[in-house]
Amino acid sequence: MHRPVVMKELVQYLRTAQKPLAGELGKVEREANEQEVPIIPHETVVFMQFLLGQIKPQNILEIGCAIGFSSSLMAQFVGENGHVTTIDRFDVMIEKAKKTYERLGLTDKVTLLEGQAADILPTLTGPYDFIFMDSAKSKYIEFLPECLRLLKKGGVLMVDDIFQGGTILDPYESIPRGKRAIHRKLNEFLQVINTHPDLTTSLVPLGDGIALITKEVDEIDATTLRISEEG
Repeated sequence: MHRPVVMKELVQYLRTAQKPLAGELGKVEREANEQEVPIIPHETVVFMQFLLGQIKPQNILEIGCAIGFSSSLMAQFVGENGHVTTIDRFDVMIEKAKKTYERLGLTDKVTLLEGQAADILPTLTGPYDFIFMDSAKSKYIEFLPECLRLLKKGGVLMVDDIFQGGTILDPYESIPRGKRAIHRKLNEFLQVINTHPDLTTSLVPLGDGIALITKEVDEIDATTLRISEEG
């Protein structure tokens, strides 16, 4: 939320000129922003509303629920028989998310799976019409094969915070040592989604950058989603 990749005046316009969220969900968003709780920024909120309104998903998967804001937003678009499944491993966030779902009356519409996504994803069967990944950035490349397995052909995988405040373009040697793993793995992730023959990808400079990915075939060989160490 604090690392937009476009000029700050334009960001301010995107966050103030577009319609605010109404009702209790709008209150959750405003409270989170006032308390500097990390949630998706308003420009991404509006984009997600538009996108989901076009896709009209029935089954949604989220990786990284935080306080439950984005999953609550997505739950508004799944219809009477739709459902959102979300995953998180942090106890503090899990408790906050549960309170959010209770506050918004979404306990029957959202299922929160507690634990490591690496352990939970292989147990899911899908298919999902829409997947939103907003978890540890170094794990994106590792979670990608499972996300694509679970995504239906023609479905959309949306991945948040892919540009690291623009530092994703900086030389590897200039990155602080503690952040080099994230830098390397995010670049690997971007190379794979941008070049894979069975994926269609669009990168959008909203917030800290989002990727929209669809798969053009029913199944993708997981071995084709990795880059060799030599590469």
